Amino acid sequence: MKYCTKCRKLYNDEDLVCKDCKKGHLETITDESTPVLLCSGDVMERDRVQAALKDNGITSDFRRKMVSANSQLLTGMDFDEFDILVPYNQYEKAFDTAVGIGAIKLEGAEIINDEVYDDGIEEFEQMSSSKRTFVRIVSALLFILVAAGIIFGVDFIMAFIKSLFM
Repeated sequence: MKYCTKCRKLYNDEDLVCKDCKKGHLETITDESTPVLLCSGDVMERDRVQAALKDNGITSDFRRKMVSANSQLLTGMDFDEFDILVPYNQYEKAFDTAVGIGAIKLEGAEIINDEVYDDGIEEFEQMSSSKRTFVRIVSALLFILVAAGIIFGVDFIMAFIKSLFM
C-alpha cells in the first residue's frame, strides 16, 4: 500500500501520483504506525469521529487543513477544516467505525433499513357530502350530551356536599 507524504491519503501500489496533490509524493508504507488520512471535517465532525474512534480503542490525531485566524478572532468560533489521521495498522477498523457513524459515505451505497416505520400519514376515504353532514350532526349531539352530563354530574355532587352541611 502507498500513501501520499503530503496529504496522507492511501493509494494502491499501482498508483504513481497523488490525485489531490497532482505530484509524485507517493511512498510505500513500511512502518505500520504511519499516520494516514481517514477523513476530513469541521471541529464538530472531528470531535465526533475522534470520540467514536476512542470508544473503539483506535488512536487518532488531527491536523488543520485551513487556518482562518481572522474569522476565529471575529466570531470566536473555529471554522477550520481538519484531517483526521489514524495509524495504518488501525485504518481498516477506523474506516469501518467512520462508515458506521456516517462520517464516511460509501459511493453508490444505499442504507437499507429492515425495520418498517409508520410515517404518520393516515389515509382516509372520501365521504359524500350527506355522510359528512350526518357525522357532523351526530358529533355535535354527542358533544352536547357529554357537556350536559358533566354539568348535571357536578350539580348532583355539589347538592350532595351541601346536604352534608345542612
